[in-house]
Amino acid sequence: QVQLVESGGGLVQPGGSLRLSCAASGIRFKVDTMAWYRQAPGKQRELVATVTRGRSPNYADSVKGRFTISRDNAKNTVYLQMNSLKPEDTAVYYCNLGTDYWGKGTLVTVSS
Repeated sequence: QVQLVESGGGLVQPGGSLRLSCAASGIRFKVDTMAWYRQAPGKQRELVATVTRGRSPNYADSVKGRFTISRDNAKNTVYLQMNSLKPEDTAVYYCNLGTDYWGKGTLVTVSS
């Protein structure tokens, strides 16, 4: 079985920072792509950032310059460093590995 464990969500003030982590266990294949998605209440899930082996990371326009995605291939772990957070970043953030595997989500709330 595959299990993804996320951590790092919470409540922060605008301008603050959070670092999300997602560690996968039970993965028995080469993971080429890791990504972070988010879904705000009443809105559709959107892609935030993705990183693929041999390629530079990609980011949604709304987070460029503020968020950084990174990975530890040996541990099948993906991170999302979020800086200069804005209220519109408030959402449940989901990690995705190898396209088919999802975390349960971690809530990020940005509010003063």
